[in-house]
Amino acid sequence: MSSREGRRWASYGRGAVVALCVLAAALNDMSFEARYLAPVIITALVCGTALLVPRLRWPIAPLLVTVATAWWGWPLLPMLAIALYDLAVDRRARIAAGCAAAALGANLLSYRATSLWTSQSYASTLLLPVLAVLVGLWLGSRRRLVQALAADVEHLSVEARLREEAARTAERSRIAAEMHDVLAHRLSLIALHTGVLTTKSDTLPAPVAERLALLRTTSVEALSDLRDVLGVLRDPDATPAGASLTPTMREVGELADEARAAGQHIELTIEGRPEEAPTTHRLATYRIVQEALTNARKHAHGAPVTVRIGYRPPATLVEVTNPPGAPRTDTVGSGYGLVGLRERVTALGGHLNAGPAGAGAWRVAARIPHPLGIEQNGTPT
Repeated sequence: MSSREGRRWASYGRGAVVALCVLAAALNDMSFEARYLAPVIITALVCGTALLVPRLRWPIAPLLVTVATAWWGWPLLPMLAIALYDLAVDRRARIAAGCAAAALGANLLSYRATSLWTSQSYASTLLLPVLAVLVGLWLGSRRRLVQALAADVEHLSVEARLREEAARTAERSRIAAEMHDVLAHRLSLIALHTGVLTTKSDTLPAPVAERLALLRTTSVEALSDLRDVLGVLRDPDATPAGASLTPTMREVGELADEARAAGQHIELTIEGRPEEAPTTHRLATYRIVQEALTNARKHAHGAPVTVRIGYRPPATLVEVTNPPGAPRTDTVGSGYGLVGLRERVTALGGHLNAGPAGAGAWRVAARIPHPLGIEQNGTPT
């Protein structure tokens, strides 16, 4: 049931309770020989309308019901209970106590046949207002607690979405920075080789020499533009000058060696050659293995880890599996590393799955299809 439907049914229930109170006022007055039947019913209807209209519930409804109960007494006591309940729910317990005291005290001086202070009604006269205030205080506190919990859940949900989006943005920036290094390296090779060839332009046909000069100029300009646009994505203080950020298969092996030196048991299996996959696939493979080994150290300390990598077309396959182990309490993670990896793999047209693999084990698997036009050696056709 939605919140709107809940509020609608609550309004229906409130209307039914007020209608019952109007009927009870008429029946109560008839029990006293129907002396004031018409005035009591009209007063009950006016009070019930005030209690049903949200804008009149405070302060008109409590004041009106208090005066009516002080004058007519017992027939309108249920109306007073509803008004006191509303005040208690809204955390106006002192005002509720004041209204109850005013109604009961004024009725004590009215000397009517419907007085609240007859010998047969002492208990109900005191019990009903007290019970209405206590129930209102309890339900009001419960309602505010539920609202606070709902606000906390919404806040946590928004915070989780923001963190997930931040993880995606960080991963996209990391991908852009890595691609900057890859493209800059290749453009530098093009500029270098065309520059060498232009030094021998005397031995080359004139059209070829012109094309080489144009190619060298274009590659240098493209390299300069690339550095201007994407260079800001990398912190110059974090990376030494001339260092490459491009992870190769050798670096994945070094990553496994570093993990073994730290006490992890790594079984690394490689099928195919790194050259059989695009550079973006090798970058994603490095990041997947790095994140999976980090998670295994945190959540399955001491458990052996199996890493399988396949670079053969038509797709690059990565699978990291570890059995259950003892979680470490001295490390704290953001919990969004896999979100960034999934963003990276999805951007390459693949998919990444991470979850239980049976018997308490954990498995991270990714499949990244090779783009069309890539030969088996990883070069464009």
